[in-house]
Amino acid sequence: MMNRIFMDNGMEATEASYNEFPLEEYNSNPFIQTLPPLMNKQTIIKNLMLPISFNVEERNWDGSYRLHMIQRLYKLFQPLPIHVDIWNVIFSLLYQGYIARNPFDKEYRGYINETGKRIINRSFDINSRSNFRTTASCATLIGYSGMGKTTTVNRILSNIPQIIVHNHYNDQHFNQIQLSHLTLQTPHNSSLKALTLQFFMKVDELLGTNTFQKHVSRNLSTDAMLPLMGQVAHNIGLGMLVIDEIQHLQNRGVQQMMNYFVTLMNSFGVPVLFIGTPASYAIFQNEFRIARRVSGNGEIIWNNMENGKEFRFLLESIWKYQWNQKFTPLNEELIKVFYEETQGVSDLIVKLFVNVQMMAISSGKEEFTADMVNKVAKEQFKLMKPMLEAIKSKNPYKMVQYEDLRRVELSEGTAQKKDNSIPNAKKINKVAQELKQKQIRIPKTTIVPKESKAKNIDYSEDDLRSLLKQASKSERSAYQILLEKGYIDNMRIWQEGVVK
Repeated sequence: MMNRIFMDNGMEATEASYNEFPLEEYNSNPFIQTLPPLMNKQTIIKNLMLPISFNVEERNWDGSYRLHMIQRLYKLFQPLPIHVDIWNVIFSLLYQGYIARNPFDKEYRGYINETGKRIINRSFDINSRSNFRTTASCATLIGYSGMGKTTTVNRILSNIPQIIVHNHYNDQHFNQIQLSHLTLQTPHNSSLKALTLQFFMKVDELLGTNTFQKHVSRNLSTDAMLPLMGQVAHNIGLGMLVIDEIQHLQNRGVQQMMNYFVTLMNSFGVPVLFIGTPASYAIFQNEFRIARRVSGNGEIIWNNMENGKEFRFLLESIWKYQWNQKFTPLNEELIKVFYEETQGVSDLIVKLFVNVQMMAISSGKEEFTADMVNKVAKEQFKLMKPMLEAIKSKNPYKMVQYEDLRRVELSEGTAQKKDNSIPNAKKINKVAQELKQKQIRIPKTTIVPKESKAKNIDYSEDDLRSLLKQASKSERSAYQILLEKGYIDNMRIWQEGVVK
């Protein structure tokens, strides 16, 4: 078991201890051998599991206390199959990235020294070829907002010591501080300089160094700071860089920042994990070099859950945590209404379960029904109703209005994920622009042929001709009636809302 120590800046670190791996390439490298041992599926689930405190007797406590106990549900972490997949991708990135960066390898040490000299002399060229062959790659985690992407990654990384202090390795003096992972937030303005400054500040915060003061200068361009960032990554043995909210690159700075990350991987051997909403998917499709690396190591698409085994398992897992005095068993009616009101979004499932219990306690009913679930969802999810309706409709023209909810389809029978079946915003905007240019006018009335009137035929309710017949007898147009019945979409959204 690793010993916990405290650094001079007060941050907690771990004293290095070394494991032997069955894999030959993972041995003889202190950066890898000090990482946790590889685990099977059962052990991964056990390490990810984060239950909460609960006692059946607490249901008899006063409501004022139970309202606070319910908040514990937000700390619950229930592993699902996709969490195991994300765990394996992260560990693979981290371990593989260190293979080419063995501090006891002569060629690697020579490359670091030569690179350091070029950086000091300002002769380092990020586009020049070198003998260093990186084993670093990148992976992407793309999913709906509220599915728990960042929470899952943080939960997995909590199982890996972030700051590791080395002193001796195989009876050799090895004075080294290793930073196994570092998470950065993509700046809202896609500024590379802001990202670089964030890197130096976070390293200083964790390790108590002065890299920000030492390397950052107003006279240095972003291109000049990138080699310094790579050199710091070498010096601290950075294992992996996590870039969150990558969808902020959607509008500007995509090409420049993608080149930035490619350089980090190629020249400095730092693996990168990208986290973002479906709005970021186009970034990787348009950048071949990144897409090639992503496809080689890991690409996880995390859509909302279907009303199937996974959704039911999650609901059953949290259902026992009821602080109502009267326990409400889970039944098909409640499963159906929970899915209808959350559309399988993890965060909303927990929030709805919490708020229903709070209403049950506050109202004195001490149990909840499907009607209460509907009522709570109507009151608490007002702002999210349009988004949930868009997800429920599965209509790409409605979902594209909320790019962080755009569903990325998975091709059947393959590990590759494709988005070919869903029109993107550019295509939809093009259609809307064409409609606007043609200046389509909606007819106010629909003329019905005289033959139809004469015969006075009674059509069934689901027959479109019955709707046309209604239009002829009322002041409303056929278009309005078809729109109300849900047979067509309101294309004015694209004329007035999308195209500006």
